[in-house]
Amino acid sequence: MAILKQALSTRNHDRDVMGMRYVYPVISRRAGGVSVGINLNPNNACNWHCAYCQVPNLTRGSAPDIDLHQLHDELTVMLTSICQGDFMQKHVPQGVRKLCDVAISGNGEPTSCQNFDEVVNVIVDVLKTFDLIAKIPLRLITNGSYACKPHVQRGLAMMANYRGEAWVKVDAATKGGIAKINGIHASAELLAIQVKAVASQCPTWIQTCMVAWDKEPPTEQDTQAYLVFLQEQTYLKGLQGVLLYGLARDPLQDESIHVSPLSEAWMIAFQHRIERVGLTVKLFI
Repeated sequence: MAILKQALSTRNHDRDVMGMRYVYPVISRRAGGVSVGINLNPNNACNWHCAYCQVPNLTRGSAPDIDLHQLHDELTVMLTSICQGDFMQKHVPQGVRKLCDVAISGNGEPTSCQNFDEVVNVIVDVLKTFDLIAKIPLRLITNGSYACKPHVQRGLAMMANYRGEAWVKVDAATKGGIAKINGIHASAELLAIQVKAVASQCPTWIQTCMVAWDKEPPTEQDTQAYLVFLQEQTYLKGLQGVLLYGLARDPLQDESIHVSPLSEAWMIAFQHRIERVGLTVKLFI
């Protein structure tokens, strides 16, 4: 039986909340209920270093080797408690007591896992056991940086066969903005290649976190470059739209001293600007 160590809320996404290595439940504002997370980076390692990241002790690196048997067992225990036990009644507020997805996410870039396709296969097998394949989506939350690798392409294709979708991060589209927000040296052209690699295999949403930097909103130069980037991706058949969101939990990086939420009015106005590009936008403030 799964035992919760602390209460769930949209502000608590502790990956160790169940005392498991790979599996954790959260109340997700973007999913709209309970999301079962799959943390493939229990070593807190990522190749990006986003200023708004809530992962404690974040380090540069990649996912460790994954124990597929342990992953299978932990996910089985978690879904048993949710689907056949009293987990929802005990630990989830009324109004959000529904299982919305299984999300491959966690404390770093999950596709840096060298056997990502095997991980997807394990998750699919467990979902089949609980007759959940046609009922909830399998989601991948990714920065897209490994999307062109064969094992990731195989995993994405497998997800697409089982109601899967990917959320791929694009927070800025200038070299300066990407370096400041995501902590990497990359261009809009590279991000476009990565988005295309994901969307070619699996239905894809671009997920964008917009924040104020030193109390100032993004510059018009940065926002315009981002909108041009989106315009250039509208031809992608797999692209579903944009998930636009702001800060919901306290970031834990040194750079977070610069970061704060944008106003609701700014976010809504930016949503409308994206919609004029021709893309569906889901806004989470």
